[in-house]
Amino acid sequence: MSESLVEKGKLYGVGLGPGDPELMTVAAVRAIAGADVIAYHCARHGRSIARSIAAEHIREGQIEERLMYPLTVETTDHPGGYRGALDDFYAEAAATLAAHLDAGRTVAVLAEGDPLFYGSYQHMHKRLADRYDTTVIPGVTSVSAAAARLGEPLCEDTETLTIIPGTLPGDELAARIAAADSAVVMKLGRTFTKVRGAMENAGRLDDARYVERAFMAGERTGRLADIDPGSVPYFSVAVLPSRIDATPAEGRERGEVVVVGTGPAGAPWLTPESRGALANADDLVGYTTYLDRVPVRPGQRRHGSDNKVESERAEFALDLARRGRRVAVVSGGDPGVFAMATAVLEVASQEAYADVPVRVLPGVTAANAAAAKAGAPLGHDYATISLSDRLKPWEVIAERLRAAAAADLVLALYNPGSRSRNWQVGKVRELLLEVRLPDTPVVLARDVGGPEESVRTVRLADLDPAVVDMRTLLIVGSSQTRAVVRGDGSTVAWTPRRYPEAVAPERA
Repeated sequence: MSESLVEKGKLYGVGLGPGDPELMTVAAVRAIAGADVIAYHCARHGRSIARSIAAEHIREGQIEERLMYPLTVETTDHPGGYRGALDDFYAEAAATLAAHLDAGRTVAVLAEGDPLFYGSYQHMHKRLADRYDTTVIPGVTSVSAAAARLGEPLCEDTETLTIIPGTLPGDELAARIAAADSAVVMKLGRTFTKVRGAMENAGRLDDARYVERAFMAGERTGRLADIDPGSVPYFSVAVLPSRIDATPAEGRERGEVVVVGTGPAGAPWLTPESRGALANADDLVGYTTYLDRVPVRPGQRRHGSDNKVESERAEFALDLARRGRRVAVVSGGDPGVFAMATAVLEVASQEAYADVPVRVLPGVTAANAAAAKAGAPLGHDYATISLSDRLKPWEVIAERLRAAAAADLVLALYNPGSRSRNWQVGKVRELLLEVRLPDTPVVLARDVGGPEESVRTVRLADLDPAVVDMRTLLIVGSSQTRAVVRGDGSTVAWTPRRYPEAVAPERA
């Protein structure tokens, strides 16, 4: 029979599970037993963990293909560097398997764990699956094996699981760990010290567990903080189990207060650090509208209140922390910009709370969010002023507006109006028209990031106080700010970073 008439063989990616042959699936055993060729990756020493797991099912007469890596962590003189050397190896290995498949042989590629989860098989799959009949047989991953050996749930209820390679940079590791509900960090070995530091920086080291060679000889588990870095092999993982039903707050010697900025509209605007602080808290304290932005978590207490009791909220949060609870005070935008950080720190400065740890985590403030939606109106110097006269007299506000306007600063105006206070915007327009041209661009940004988002740019002379409410932020341009209509009909506002040597504000 001519070679062209030979029916091509079939490719199997066979998941073997974490190490114990008894955790192989029936489908995996059948695929191995029925294959003409058994292929497995190995280092230059020639030994293969995958083969040792499947050994009792490999029969005499089967062809074995050792796909030997040219390097693991060594340096290389390959012109394409480490990645180039591996790409060449994968291409050569795939060609070897393709020759068997073209000859009509069935090929089973062995893979520890699951074939498509951080496994070597996936590189064969990407190069061969589009040309040959292919079946992937899933296996028990190291993640599931680690959880089983720890005897602790990974995820419960609405928690999410994050899988993180330990080869990421340390600051990236810390950010992802801080943001995670539960997590597994893979590929420890030489990365262990960096991963441990990232856990500590993220405030999660006490929660972290360690699993080495799950379901293999030499298995070890324990607290990550207690592990000697010099003893850690590649086949180990760090685990942050489910937070639900974790160590009760009453068992801690002391708690803390973290003031968290949720940005202008919640989840999409949260920093990883803020997301992690919210998830890690025993109690959430805040204005009910802002608390509603935070997902409900089992076991976490929520204490909502009116927007006008900031000092009382701060004192309540600090009292909880004195009793050993981790408290997140939830603020909108950035907590340090017309928000809760000042109130918490003011109360925390009292002698009674001197020993309570307090941290402030930044958030995306409304001015930055509105500016980004409008273009770049804050591209040069600007002033941020609240128009609310609840905590300072209108005369002070007017004086500051005149000074900032005279200095030709862009103005970001918070709290421009409410149901009980709707006259200030008209006064602001009159005041600014004394020193700004009628065509000065004004951005009206309402509910940025929310379901009723509206961002538009008008002339200062056309600013209508009737369309401004408490959910609106105003950005008033300087003499240099431009509003340009683009090809799609949208308007972008921007302020040049370069300022002319001599510019005098013009009167209307």
